Formats: sequence, C-alpha cells, structure tokens
Amino acid sequence: MAYPSYIKEKARQLRSDKKLTIDELSERLAISRTTIYYWVKDLPIGTTENETLASRRASKANRDKHARLRSAAYDRGRREYPLLLKEPTFRDFVCMYIGEGYKRDRNVVSICNSDPAVIRLGAAWIGRLASRSISYSFQHHADQVPEELCAFWGQLLDVSPSTIKFQRKSNSGQLAGRIWRSKYGVLQVRTSDTYLRARLDAWMDTIRSDWS
Repeated sequence: MAYPSYIKEKARQLRSDKKLTIDELSERLAISRTTIYYWVKDLPIGTTENETLASRRASKANRDKHARLRSAAYDRGRREYPLLLKEPTFRDFVCMYIGEGYKRDRNVVSICNSDPAVIRLGAAWIGRLASRSISYSFQHHADQVPEELCAFWGQLLDVSPSTIKFQRKSNSGQLAGRIWRSKYGVLQVRTSDTYLRARLDAWMDTIRSDWS
C-alpha cells in the first residue's frame, strides 16, 4: 500500500524529534511495523534516558539476585562442611584445590594437572558435587599421540575419550634436552558452576581458618 509522502516525513520527524520507537510510531500512525522500519531505519534513536535508567535498575536487580544466591550457596557450604568432612577424601580434595585449583573466576571450578592421582581425585569430587556439565581437555607434547592420551584419561575417569578435547603445548617443539616431561599430558577438569564455587570457597575458608 502506497502512503502519501507527508506521512513518511511525519514518521521521520517523530523519530528524530520525539525519539519514538518502531512500535510507538506504528501505533501512533496506524501503519505496519515493517513499513515504519523501512522509513526510519537510517535514524537510530540510541538509548533513551528512561531506557538507560530501566536498564541500570534491571542490571542492579540481577546482580543483587545473584549475589544473594552466591551468599546462600556459601552459607550452605559452611553448614554442610562437617558432614562432608566425614568422607575420607573430602578434606584432601579441598586442600588440593587450595594449592592447585583455579581461583580467578568465581563462576568456575577447575583442576589442571599432569598427575593422574590428582586428576582422579579432583574429577571424582567435581563430578559428584557439580550441578552443571563438566568438560575435559588436555595439552600434550609434539611427539605424543593424542588419541592414546584420550584413551588413557577416558579410562581413568570413566568418560568417553571422544568427549576429551586436546591441544599441543606451545613449547612442545623444544623437546631436545628436556629433563622433565608430562607422560600423559596436562589434563583440565572444568565446570562453570557458580554456586559450587561459592560452596568451595566456604570449605577452603574453613580449612584456612583451621591452619591459622
């Protein structure tokens, strides 16, 4: 349907002067959103003051919500610590995480090591406690066969070798004269579980307080 040119100019003027959205223009002029869009698509209105304020409020509410959930998870970790401590290897796992675990990101729980015993302990507890999916990946030297290492780690952790990702170590071309090498590569066990990380923080803080 063809519209008079002054209707189009009116839409463009309202867009420029009043900063009306596509929906607002469509409703005010009783014209389809598609037509309005093609008339004013070269006139972005940016973010209005009200939208900016609403966005800030929504963002703060979301941050506050997740902060409360992390705090609740931390408190849960404090409460459940005495019961978990009765498990033979639980304290070993937490102590190991204090020394070897990834701590930069409060949303991630991860162990990375070349020692099969360390990885087996870490993977067992992460697998038991995590509510999110777990990923496995490793780095290896240039002269190692990735498929063989995938088979080794898969059997050790009772996971399908096809789920284990791998990449060559950046220094793997410099093997001459190497005294130490990781026989099975360096494996990482990782989960993006914010609330497990909060519980783990509570367990680590409890043990640190025992040490002090």
